[in-house]
Amino acid sequence: MADSSQNKMSVVQLTILTAVNMMGSGIIMLPTKLAQVGTMSILSWVVTAVGSMCLAYAFAKCGMYTRRGGGMGGYSEYTFGKAGSFMANYTYGVSLLIANIAIAISAVGYAQEFMEVELSSVAVGMWTIATLWLATVLNFGGAKYTGRVSSVTVWGVIIPVVGISVLGWFWFSPSTYTEAWNPHNLQFFDGLTQSIAMTLWAFLGMESASANSEAVENPEKNVPIACLGGTLGAAIIYILSTNVMAGIVPNAELALSSAPFGLAFATMFTPMVGKIVMGLMVMSCFGSLLGWQFTIAQVFKTSSDEGYFPKLFSKVTSYNAPIVGMITITVIQSLLSLMTISDALYEQFETLVNLAVVTNIIPYLLSMAALVVIQKAAGHYSGMTTFIALIGSLYSFYALYSSGFDAMTYGSLVTFFGWTLYGFVSERFDLMDSIYWNREEDKRTGRVDEEAQKLYAANQAKLDSEAHVSHEYNSAAESK
Repeated sequence: MADSSQNKMSVVQLTILTAVNMMGSGIIMLPTKLAQVGTMSILSWVVTAVGSMCLAYAFAKCGMYTRRGGGMGGYSEYTFGKAGSFMANYTYGVSLLIANIAIAISAVGYAQEFMEVELSSVAVGMWTIATLWLATVLNFGGAKYTGRVSSVTVWGVIIPVVGISVLGWFWFSPSTYTEAWNPHNLQFFDGLTQSIAMTLWAFLGMESASANSEAVENPEKNVPIACLGGTLGAAIIYILSTNVMAGIVPNAELALSSAPFGLAFATMFTPMVGKIVMGLMVMSCFGSLLGWQFTIAQVFKTSSDEGYFPKLFSKVTSYNAPIVGMITITVIQSLLSLMTISDALYEQFETLVNLAVVTNIIPYLLSMAALVVIQKAAGHYSGMTTFIALIGSLYSFYALYSSGFDAMTYGSLVTFFGWTLYGFVSERFDLMDSIYWNREEDKRTGRVDEEAQKLYAANQAKLDSEAHVSHEYNSAAESK
């Protein structure tokens, strides 16, 4: 037992790991967007931090008590069945597909500043597509190579972000900060709403924090602590870094920058230091993209294995890399990159982020709603946990609203299209249940249908084994 305990993480180690996992490339373009609102966006950080901690805590409980695999798809299945599981997997996959384009755009934005070149909107789109394809090709070597690269490159963003959070205060100007509080004279709730979706973007991925529950001591106690602590730690660093920058760089310059962290370090030290930070950010962005491109291929592969997506996503090479799926995904991303080209890089980034947030929130809401059943099925129901999940859901709805009309419209269309897609695969999961219900209803009403009787006879063994369906049918019949 002693050896087993020594091989497990402490709650402090898991907390740090959770924070580091969240601090990928999501933050590096945020100071530009937040500067367009003003330093009043600190209020959005506070709201998002509370909402994200509620979501992270609920996801920790989902991960601890579930007996199903598949992440959010598995959680959703508890309450919404296979249809809910499909929609969670589908919308999460779409979200990652879009989010990775935003990461690639971030890399291109910093790279053009680093190289001191001015790219046209079309050129930005072309380089974004080239970056996506390079990350995809490098992933052909499998997860081992990808994991090694990503574990190193993530420090390219962590070091500058943590560094400016600590050192930046020596260059902080209170007057610069206060002058940027509300440069466009926005109403209070307008200012709060305009930056909610962008701040949530920085926390996407919190749902993966519970994946390490088996590697920590006393998981029932320590996993929720680590999820909350990691999310709170990331929130503090996010708030410090973005707000200290607002007191270093004038608002008008920050709001138009394609490489805000590089600009801040150049202002603090020298242009050469700013260039080094830009180089680190480009490296980190590409490393993050490399990891997420592989992750999205794995998400599509898992969904394909479940029978949700076409079988082409399940095909793997000797390196266990789903290359056909990767190529298919990157083709779709290339088309989306062309469709979202904008005159300003940050506008294209914002469009993609808002759409990624909208589609990512759908599986969040499904998972939060399923938590009651997940807890009761495990014999660990807690009213407080359910209340926290409700707060997380309410925050998610607010984030949906704040994403804007266009993102909500396109996100809704994508989601509704998912229901249509499920209709083409649903017979794999729902056909036998439907046949059973038809047979029992025909028995009850005395209806005789020759073709239906042949179908019932052909599936007699399967129908009689559906005990849970029988119980559901009997309950429904008694209520008539």
